[in-house]
Amino acid sequence: MLRLVATDLDGTLLHSDGSVTARTRDVLAALEDRGVTVVFVTGRPIRWMDALWEHVGGHGLAVCSNGGIVYDVHARAISEARVVPRAVGLEVASVLHAAVPGTTFALEKTDGFAKEPAFMPRLEPPPDLEEGPVEEIMDDTVVKILARHETEDPERFWAEVESRVGHLVTTTWSSTGALVEMSAAGVTKATTLALLCDERGITRDEVVAFGDMPNDLPLLGWAGTSYAMANAHPSVLEVADHVAPANDDDGVATVLAELFGL
Repeated sequence: MLRLVATDLDGTLLHSDGSVTARTRDVLAALEDRGVTVVFVTGRPIRWMDALWEHVGGHGLAVCSNGGIVYDVHARAISEARVVPRAVGLEVASVLHAAVPGTTFALEKTDGFAKEPAFMPRLEPPPDLEEGPVEEIMDDTVVKILARHETEDPERFWAEVESRVGHLVTTTWSSTGALVEMSAAGVTKATTLALLCDERGITRDEVVAFGDMPNDLPLLGWAGTSYAMANAHPSVLEVADHVAPANDDDGVATVLAELFGL
């Protein structure tokens, strides 16, 4: 019996414009009424989530920053942070600055966002942005390191980063550009979700998961039942047990309605 639903957000639960449809909200509410736990498992930082809570339910749990943070939605508080040690972060930056000139860094922290001056964010940075050399902005509150290159091929850049620092951190990517996301060693969406399930006496066979990008691969590989969205990256389509309709066709809601007889 399925007891927990773990779903990615962008490209999965959300439409391409970032919206949540009434159909999806109704399905999530029906699952809650049945006692099924829904966990939003995302690469997004907490600061990108505030506007979403009212649409998906202001309660429950979210795994943010690719497993770096467990967030209690009802309390609007961090339940757990799995940080990258400062010494490790500094070593990663030093290695990649030398190995791939032109690499720039930004840091998602438990209390905000920081970046090197040369790092070019694609979205408007927060008003409390911290900026400076990586040696100054790196501390022990970092849950995700972002490495960007403006001219490298995205998959080639990811492979190079993995080969250089994959023994120090967990690397992944969920962007169409050359942006690699790094969490503490062993920290993924899957390992953090597994901890949550253990605390609740839920086994992996009682979990169904949905995703669309390479940062979802550990999650989909761990869950007892997995769905790649029809719009997913080829590597995700290859790993998942099943294929759900595309995110813009309410694929997650469609599959959940079928699985739970809604």
